[in-house]
Amino acid sequence: MQLNPGEKSLLAYFPSSTKAQSAKAALEAAGYSIIQVDRVSRYGSTYDTEYNNPIAGQALNQTGLTIFSADASPSGGADARVLMAADPSNNGMASEGYGLAGGNAFLVTVVTHTDHMDKAREILREHGGNI
Repeated sequence: MQLNPGEKSLLAYFPSSTKAQSAKAALEAAGYSIIQVDRVSRYGSTYDTEYNNPIAGQALNQTGLTIFSADASPSGGADARVLMAADPSNNGMASEGYGLAGGNAFLVTVVTHTDHMDKAREILREHGGNI
């Protein structure tokens, strides 16, 4: 994405998707329109688009629960899925926050005019974002 003259992007990291989504909602309520929430992962995965609930017998795979990799392409090769399943974050033996980007794996990006950066920064910080 190329920014227009006078526009800036602001990136903030959050410890949970709930806080990131809350910040996004607050930004939208304040009139910001270009906002994106992403999950930062060592595996390049995205949010699971499928409902992944093991209690209801609907778990798509083991790694989808812990490293949000249910969207990893099945055609990407069994070797990648096996390695993700072997990751310490999947077996309960990992230390707290293992593999997260600074312990804050959710990224909120806001694009706005320079004049509105301070207000966006304030909203992100109010919701627990690290800028």
